[in-house]
Amino acid sequence: MGFVVSDQLVAPVQTIPPDTGKPRPLAKGIALCLSGGGYRAMLFHLGALWRLNELGYLKKLARVSSVSGGSITAGVLGMNWSRLGFDGKDVAKGFDAQVTKPVRELAGITVDQWSIIGGVLGPGSVSDRVAGAYRKYLFGDATLQDLPTDPDEGPRFVFNATNVQSGALWRFSKPFAADWRVGMVRNPTIELAVAVAASSAFPPVLSPAHLDLKPGECVSEPGNDLHQPPYTTEVVLTDGGVYDNLGLETAWKSFTTILVSDGGGKMEADPEPPADWARHSKRVLDLIDNQVRSLRKRQVIESYKLPAGNELHRDGTYWGIRSDVSDYHLPAIPNYPFTPVKCPFGKTILLASVATRLKALDELTQQRLINWGYAITDVAMRKHVDSQSALPGDFPYPAAAVG
Repeated sequence: MGFVVSDQLVAPVQTIPPDTGKPRPLAKGIALCLSGGGYRAMLFHLGALWRLNELGYLKKLARVSSVSGGSITAGVLGMNWSRLGFDGKDVAKGFDAQVTKPVRELAGITVDQWSIIGGVLGPGSVSDRVAGAYRKYLFGDATLQDLPTDPDEGPRFVFNATNVQSGALWRFSKPFAADWRVGMVRNPTIELAVAVAASSAFPPVLSPAHLDLKPGECVSEPGNDLHQPPYTTEVVLTDGGVYDNLGLETAWKSFTTILVSDGGGKMEADPEPPADWARHSKRVLDLIDNQVRSLRKRQVIESYKLPAGNELHRDGTYWGIRSDVSDYHLPAIPNYPFTPVKCPFGKTILLASVATRLKALDELTQQRLINWGYAITDVAMRKHVDSQSALPGDFPYPAAAVG
């Protein structure tokens, strides 16, 4: 997918899928996209899912597409979907036990620093160590086949990574793992910990992740121009955010309604950027990330503004960790808790500055990130999707608020 860029609009240019020669028709369904951003995004998205569950929207989802930190939260949700306890109802009663508890437990453990040290000094790569931590604390020996089967059991979960060899998106899901240039692994038994580690392999320190496939395991599809070893046997992956930091592409191309939860940070101006290779490399990577995120964000927001009937139009809403509740211009609602007074931009923007790392966060910071994800999700959903839903009572952790 390419982009036409002007001062007013960044709109996607439809590319012709190599297998059909025609744009794919959209399904009438709701897709949720969860961005990258380390533990910051992981917890922000947890708050978003918390509120979506209360609104009855978790059960309505047809697709959950995630990258990086968002893939951690999505992985926990997907693995435990059958234990959420919908029991014929719209709201999952087991959300706290099956999703909140394990995600918060991981948020109290530093993964990146010890993975880097272990990867440098011991056997195995840094990414192997990250996958090992996910395996130990979250996923055990669960594989992609332990996710729900869509559409009967739940939404399809797609974990996005970037293929360093092909330059394309590598998608992990229950029906297949694939790169449109390389080929497809049908019904993959890849460990969930491995898929999430590949999706969250932040460059340069947690990247690359290596995925070894058996000869013949990756089958050819029409249009595959790289279907040959080592592309099909020794796949080299990095963070999904390198290609698409909102996890937007596979959702936007497939569904009529797109919800985007953006827990990503923003690169600040620096009058004297560092010149040493390590910090300069990070600065350049941050520049790339910032540009990718900005283009994707503009793509989806402009699609909401287009008239219904336009092939680029989508329904839905966007909310971000850097959003300001006052920008949504929500009509005055008696007893509504998430006003600019309760969510002052000066405090919420500080939460966006939490480092993009897999580093342990204190309990208060965890609670505030969850609270903010919960609150801004409600504001965005109430403004653009479901204005008649029941009012929330307060933050999930009222004493912590957002700062």
